[in-house]
Amino acid sequence: MTARGRGILAASLGWALAACAQAPPPEAPAQPSAAAVAPARGDIPSRFVGLIGTRAQHAAPFLGVPETNFYCLRSFLDRQTGETRHQLYVSDSYSGPERHWDAARDGGGRTLRVLEITRHQITCDGGCAYTEEFAADIPESELRANPNGLKVTLGAQSGADKTITISGSQITAQLAAVDAVHNPAVPIAAPPSRPHQ
Repeated sequence: MTARGRGILAASLGWALAACAQAPPPEAPAQPSAAAVAPARGDIPSRFVGLIGTRAQHAAPFLGVPETNFYCLRSFLDRQTGETRHQLYVSDSYSGPERHWDAARDGGGRTLRVLEITRHQITCDGGCAYTEEFAADIPESELRANPNGLKVTLGAQSGADKTITISGSQITAQLAAVDAVHNPAVPIAAPPSRPHQ
């Protein structure tokens, strides 16, 4: 990939992250329709498209703060090459020793690549608190082979681990949205006109 391509992909990732942070509230259930997946920046024509799935909580909101401790599926499509990348995006806020999430494996035990997005110390007044955002790449074949759900186990340098279950409805909605971008609907032809009599 060229430096320009990497720059464009990095910008797309940034837009997608922002869109994930603005996704519907966690209470909204994932529906098995493409409408449950929002384009990251649908208002900007681009070679790259980011699709953000419905959020779900992996833990209670941190200190009761909404928009924390959630996960969602993200997909990035290159319209020119047809390449698509899928990720499990995770936002994790917690108190205690720093976790530093850096490993993932699917339900079959296969290692998944982990991308650290951000890691910040929130405070250390009366004990430390941190927030981490990271993503695990999931092959499309894994998503398509698991329409009823997929478990991903995450590992941290601290020794912590967490298993997240991506629901079948999240997977179905994500793949439907991806398929809609790859294969836009053919415009419906107008009915034939009646001959003049």
